[in-house]
Amino acid sequence: MSGSIIDSPAAQQLFARAAGLDGAGGNERLKRIVQRITTDLCRMVEEFDVTPSEFWTAVGYLTRLGQANEAGLLVAGSGTEHFLDLLMDEKERRAGLEGGTPRTIEGPLWLADAPMEKGEARLDQDPEQGTVLFMEGQVKDANGTPIPGAVVDVWHANTKGGYSFFDPSQSAWNLRRRIETDGEGRYRLRSILPSGYGCPPDGPTQELLNHLGRHGQRPAHVHFFVEAPGHRKLTTQINIAGDKFLHDDFAFATRDGLIPEVVRHDDPAEMKARGLGEPFVTIRFDFALNRDAANLPEAVVVREHAKAA
Repeated sequence: MSGSIIDSPAAQQLFARAAGLDGAGGNERLKRIVQRITTDLCRMVEEFDVTPSEFWTAVGYLTRLGQANEAGLLVAGSGTEHFLDLLMDEKERRAGLEGGTPRTIEGPLWLADAPMEKGEARLDQDPEQGTVLFMEGQVKDANGTPIPGAVVDVWHANTKGGYSFFDPSQSAWNLRRRIETDGEGRYRLRSILPSGYGCPPDGPTQELLNHLGRHGQRPAHVHFFVEAPGHRKLTTQINIAGDKFLHDDFAFATRDGLIPEVVRHDDPAEMKARGLGEPFVTIRFDFALNRDAANLPEAVVVREHAKAA
């Protein structure tokens, strides 16, 4: 094919009309974005000589992705969600803000309104064989001053890699709690050491990853939202040291500063003091929140979430 159709006056006029640029009304910024998306998509079709059959195969794939409710999973697996974090980091840096606990992806499995506890909470509500985890720390500001009354919203998978609500075998709110820090900014929790997990093996996300020669595995991790008045909301997660996929997360969420030491305790006296008859692990992790300011980009992300029944 000689010449480029994409840059022809007829094609450019088509994209402008499709985006509503030839008429009044509507959102001007959205019009420009739609024009760019349409132009870039059609440019890719032309440059890679995508056939109509290939194109409609891709449309069918996107339909199946939505039907399987895996759009959020693919956003993470494509690296796009991690890119949004990198972009936010850079915007904050340009605005003069650096430091604090690193952010990382939220993922698609948070639920609003988990039960609230004061100071400490027990997350594991279902009987499950696994290593008992005790985790504690403080929420502090950028100067190291503790923040009383901060809210630590925590959620994680069970030992089979499933999340309550999405996994019908678990009870409501299993492994999900919000913890209000005490007068010294401290939080404490007891849970079960989570397992890593993979994309649904027969789902559309893993289907695409297979074509890319990639796995769909995540290392064991624990998710957090941390909020306090006057401070920027933190979305982050810690990864469990020693996991096979610690530095090979299909969702690209592992970041320096988010791999705390996991201490194993097998002394009988320590086990007895905790009311246990088997070894357990402890993790210490402090969160550092940055002050909010008018010149900073918005830290609260508005997105669709599943709703608890």
